[in-house]
Amino acid sequence: MRKTEGTPAPRFHNDPRIVLTLDAGGTTFEFSAIRGHQEVGASAVLAAEPNSLDKSLANLVRGFETIRQQLPEPPVAISFAFPGPADYPRGIVANVGNLPAFRGGVPLGPMLEDHLGIPVFLNNDGDLFTYGEALSGFLPFVNRLLEEAGSSRRYRNLVGLTLGTGLGGGAVIDGRLVVGDNSAGGEVWLLRNKLDPETDAEEGASIRAVKRTYARAADIPFIRVPEPKEIYRIGIGESTGNREAAGEAFRRLGDVAGDVLAQALTLIDGLAVIGGGLSAAHPLFMTALVQSMNSSFRRPSGSLKRLIPRTFNLEDPLELRDFLTTDVRSLPVPGSERTVSFDALPRTAVGLSRLGTGRAVSIGAYAFALDRLDSADNG
Repeated sequence: MRKTEGTPAPRFHNDPRIVLTLDAGGTTFEFSAIRGHQEVGASAVLAAEPNSLDKSLANLVRGFETIRQQLPEPPVAISFAFPGPADYPRGIVANVGNLPAFRGGVPLGPMLEDHLGIPVFLNNDGDLFTYGEALSGFLPFVNRLLEEAGSSRRYRNLVGLTLGTGLGGGAVIDGRLVVGDNSAGGEVWLLRNKLDPETDAEEGASIRAVKRTYARAADIPFIRVPEPKEIYRIGIGESTGNREAAGEAFRRLGDVAGDVLAQALTLIDGLAVIGGGLSAAHPLFMTALVQSMNSSFRRPSGSLKRLIPRTFNLEDPLELRDFLTTDVRSLPVPGSERTVSFDALPRTAVGLSRLGTGRAVSIGAYAFALDRLDSADNG
């Protein structure tokens, strides 16, 4: 991609260093190694053992050792996503939701450093997903489309949203991951739920939210509700069930997720990317999500747009075309013969992960580790 002034150059695409990565969930640990944004060798999957600290820690060590032994050269660091809450800079995990064995706090980073003898970096999966998509996925993809369309517009900022068991998120500003003073940057799940303001947004945009809405709309007990993948199939007419209830379940998810993105983009002006398991159901929720972002507030004097820029759905070919179409005008400079160009329509866009959620997390973890190593070398 041709560089444009103000557009950050791709980071670490050709870096020769290898970093061990892990995508840690409540069920499995998925290990891999990354060099230059590409996976090196085979990956490995081990059980998370969420209720046994000894077994969980043993599998963490075994997984990293398995990957390290197959590498062509030694890795320089370990970097991975781990479910919060956690003190990520210190490598201390205190998760009591997905991984109850870590209740009370476990200095996981220092333990792995002692066992494997290399630096260890932890971060939130939503943050690393967004960082990966900013460096090597959605953000360069959109900027490449703009360049090919002859547009001078480029984007440097990205908000990410992961829809799955929970609601995750992250933010990248000018190519840099927003971590925060308490390792709590991008915790979008703690924004208010638009449809139920006494609850958090995760209660409106997650697997349990979809199932809960379907149960209520279909008037069936929650225990009888199918998983969201099946609810989606019902919603598009491929499976038997309450199609109207399925559509409502995903419409509400889209409404809440769109409001979350609107709140985030009010502070971080850029693009938005969506990942996570529920993103596969985007045909049933993306319209509601974009409508929520393009909605208006009511004022005594009239309506007010929810966001300054107009939001485009890049998964819709017509909206993608309109997003790429420039509306540049030439304006005369008063008192001068010069003119300046002016695009009268501020715009943002939302679309799906271009890397896949797991790979985006791995690339984000890789780049995060090299950022920290280089910062330490230069400090």
